[in-house]
Amino acid sequence: MASKTAAAKDIITLHGSAAIVSEFFCYAANSILYNRAVYPEESFVKVKKYGLPMLLTQDESVKSFLSNLSSQISEWLEAGKLQRVVLVIMSKATGEVLERWNFRIETDSEVVEKGVSREKSDKEIMREIQAIMRQVASSITYLPCLDEPCVFDVLAYTDTDVAVPFTWVESDPKLIANPQMVKLHAFDTKIHKVDTLVSYKNDEWDEEE
Repeated sequence: MASKTAAAKDIITLHGSAAIVSEFFCYAANSILYNRAVYPEESFVKVKKYGLPMLLTQDESVKSFLSNLSSQISEWLEAGKLQRVVLVIMSKATGEVLERWNFRIETDSEVVEKGVSREKSDKEIMREIQAIMRQVASSITYLPCLDEPCVFDVLAYTDTDVAVPFTWVESDPKLIANPQMVKLHAFDTKIHKVDTLVSYKNDEWDEEE
């Protein structure tokens, strides 16, 4: 009887965890691009994921970019080499950085080095991801309006011994001077922990002494 009342645990492998995190980032990026109106609303279609209605871009260039990104992120995660992924939203006209969506990743080094697995309920992981996605969807309530055409880019922070793939280029960190910050929820597969933080330019503070 005790086994029936205990929360079921699922075996999480390094490969499986990398797949969860890379897929999460792809959906999170789509949600950010939609909710921050970087691309027009009509270029997205609604799907169900994580028990929530999610939006996916139908722009072929963005789909290809995010698909390639997801594959590369998964590879780095399995190697234990990825420290952070940052989605940057910039002014199309000036290139000024307006928002940085920062996903910081902590990796269980024992799993990478020894190939052991961990245990955590898939449902629990999904609930944690749901909380982040809900915060992204409500971002219009706590972030300034982006009232100009914008573009985005993605930065990946890896260990120094990682060779830069030919499809990537070295970049400056695209920081925001004196940003405002909002910390979002985190999720943890027991192998990879992902902390989420959004920083943004706040013009209201510019005139203060």
